[in-house]
Amino acid sequence: MPPIFEGMIAKETYAQSANYTLAKNRLGQFSNPCDLIILLAALFSGFLPSSYDVFSAFAGESAWAKAAWIIGIALLFSASEWPWEWHRQFRLEERFGFNKTTLRLWITDRIKGAALSVLLGVPMLALLLWLVKAGGSHWWLYGWRTAISFQIAMMFVVPKWILPWFNRFKPLAEGELRERLLRLGKATGFSASTIQVMDGSRRSAHSNAFFAGFGRFCKIVLFDILVQQLSAAELEAVLAHEIGHYKKKHVWKLLVWSCFALLVGFWMLAQLMNFPSFYAAFGFVEGSWGARFSALWPVERFGFFLDHAAF
Repeated sequence: MPPIFEGMIAKETYAQSANYTLAKNRLGQFSNPCDLIILLAALFSGFLPSSYDVFSAFAGESAWAKAAWIIGIALLFSASEWPWEWHRQFRLEERFGFNKTTLRLWITDRIKGAALSVLLGVPMLALLLWLVKAGGSHWWLYGWRTAISFQIAMMFVVPKWILPWFNRFKPLAEGELRERLLRLGKATGFSASTIQVMDGSRRSAHSNAFFAGFGRFCKIVLFDILVQQLSAAELEAVLAHEIGHYKKKHVWKLLVWSCFALLVGFWMLAQLMNFPSFYAAFGFVEGSWGARFSALWPVERFGFFLDHAAF
């Protein structure tokens, strides 16, 4: 143990923390190469064009059908990671005493996640694909503005309607802790509409805190296990850390960077669409829908990026 931690953390706790980190890294040494092998196999085996041909044979080639196929491919890649996620949750986390979830809840979470990908991803991608066809040479600008609008909208939609679909929230009870946290927010110029407690203990013994939304829609969220574990002074320190992100404008800076990165990405995609060899590299022959209107793998990656950026 580093000398600076002596007297602050028990040696057993420090050893468990180090062993937990090493165990996660060892799992990553197996899971990451396997994920790469699956991706390379899909790219070089002709799976993408073959699956599109089969899908379009009965679903057609409308923007909605193409978007559904792309989301379906993304879900397949996601499902290929489920065995590792299961091992991480029910073996690794269980071994270190962090797992609180049940197999039923774990499966339900993934079903809900897949449903959200379809409900949100298909309309969004269908609109982007339509813009590729209807927007002419400037489609990438229209697509970029659409993607940014969607991302900003998600910052308001997710805390209000999507997070409650996965977790239960309740207002922090009246008392010293609530008053202390509200005073800290007022003293630092951080105004929040409410302080809520989330039932994070249903899934994990890990604790966390975060704030979501903007302006008068902003709310502070504390994990229930965090409230149980820490004193009022310690919770105040945790909240001060989160307010530090707000005061340093980290959210706005990340949003601006995201907008710039998306702009460059859409522009690059528009340039690559002019090279038939790019489509041929993924198995799509010139003259097909894939060769004319979309570089399918990058579009899938944009969908993945938007999903995680929004959440």
